[in-house]
Amino acid sequence: MTPPAATLSDIVASPSTARIVFTSPEHGGDCSVAELCERGRLFASALAARGIEPGDRIAVQVPNWPEAVVAYIACFMAGAVIVPIVHIYGPAEVGFIARQSGARLLIVPDRWHGIDYSGVIAAAGGAPTLDDVIVIGADVPTGCTSWDDVEHAATHVAQPARRSEPDDICVLVYTSGTTAEPKGVQHTHRTLIAEVRSTEHLHGGGVTLQAFPAGHVAGLLGVLRPLMGTCSTVCLDSWDPDVAATLIAEHRVTFTAGTPLHLATLLDAGARDGTDLTSLRSYMTGAASVPPSLVERAERAGIPTYRCYGSSEHPTVTSGSADDPLERRASTDGRLLPGNEVRVVDDDGRDVTDGRAGEVCTRGPELFVGYRDARMDADAFLPGRWFRTGDIGSLDASGYLTITDRKKDVIIRGGENISSKEVEDVLARHPGVGEVAVVAVPDERYGEVVCAVVIAVEGASPSLEELRRHVLEAGLARPKAPERLVLVDDLPRTAAGKVKKFELRRGLAGDPPRR
Repeated sequence: MTPPAATLSDIVASPSTARIVFTSPEHGGDCSVAELCERGRLFASALAARGIEPGDRIAVQVPNWPEAVVAYIACFMAGAVIVPIVHIYGPAEVGFIARQSGARLLIVPDRWHGIDYSGVIAAAGGAPTLDDVIVIGADVPTGCTSWDDVEHAATHVAQPARRSEPDDICVLVYTSGTTAEPKGVQHTHRTLIAEVRSTEHLHGGGVTLQAFPAGHVAGLLGVLRPLMGTCSTVCLDSWDPDVAATLIAEHRVTFTAGTPLHLATLLDAGARDGTDLTSLRSYMTGAASVPPSLVERAERAGIPTYRCYGSSEHPTVTSGSADDPLERRASTDGRLLPGNEVRVVDDDGRDVTDGRAGEVCTRGPELFVGYRDARMDADAFLPGRWFRTGDIGSLDASGYLTITDRKKDVIIRGGENISSKEVEDVLARHPGVGEVAVVAVPDERYGEVVCAVVIAVEGASPSLEELRRHVLEAGLARPKAPERLVLVDDLPRTAAGKVKKFELRRGLAGDPPRR
């Protein structure tokens, strides 16, 4: 028997028989994994010719296009580290990631759905390690290089200077946390392969619909699954529920995953147009707070839906399954996937028993190996390499985990983590803002959205649109702009003067703030 591949480099060297359908109008097509791997191997040789060596970081900010998959394959083949970036991130985020990651190259489109990436390119150009920007499209700025020129110049397959090893870091993905700056999460070949293998049984070897963008950790994993031969895949480059419903019916999609927003709007589209969604054998939802009523609604539509729990650091810790009772699927985040472990601890790190709530700590083969900034590791782990998730939850006697709250001050809007402090720091620079606290408030479409609770300077009365424009002009992505605004005279505080955000969240959840 042939031993399982130890690295993703080995996997793409022996392509699977799966296919990937790209549905972008400009970057579409039905491709075999073998075809994409051949393009990737040639592109890897072009990277080597440009001086890329094993361990070098390559930032890739590309939607779900063939070029994203080719770039990822090329990085694996060259022994480089992929730095995936969500394609809607703006100059501020991309500039920081390029600098902190030490990226040698950045790969971006010239534009996508009205977004012009020239500002992103300019911001990334300030990174001292960046040698070049490779641009996909006809509008290549001066000083950058055309993707077509690089790909067409590759005429042979060069071997990397060093063979990749299972514990080599191969992906550096950034996630917004409780600080203003995103955290660089480092994964190895071993951790990513373990993650894909642990979820194979949920996909059932059928056809999947990929809704998450390639720059998101869930999108990256969606790319790896067909490369590893676990399923053929249909890729959306932007979320459109009507298109998604049509694709599910056309390709007889058996599995897909998404945030509550994806699921709710898909159900709306199916009900409105009468589209046949019955090929879906299961739907995994998570990455944001999932109301039980949504799972129950999907059940009535004939789509067995279940929740899951994970993070960029530990992608899928627990998951339900289509075979679980509806009550379990609707109200819990499922049971541990193979090899994973969970502890629930109090503030002193002592285990909490009898199903009581506490901080969830995890350990398992797909757990990341540490942050790019190693100083963050000290607070991230308990002894024994137990990862402190910052989330509050409970584990029942049957092994089902339920996440009830979180310590981390993160807003999860449609599956994307947003640091409240990052937004606060920008809003605090507005001339009409005296003090501001940014918190999550519930939202039917996105799970959560950004709410700014503002003490205005005397005589000022900043509007929501004014604050949104201020955030966007500072270079942050549109989802980070506040979607709710509350003007207050004071903020609840501790004796030490720290704002009690849990009180704000509790009050706003019961009394929705004005827009």
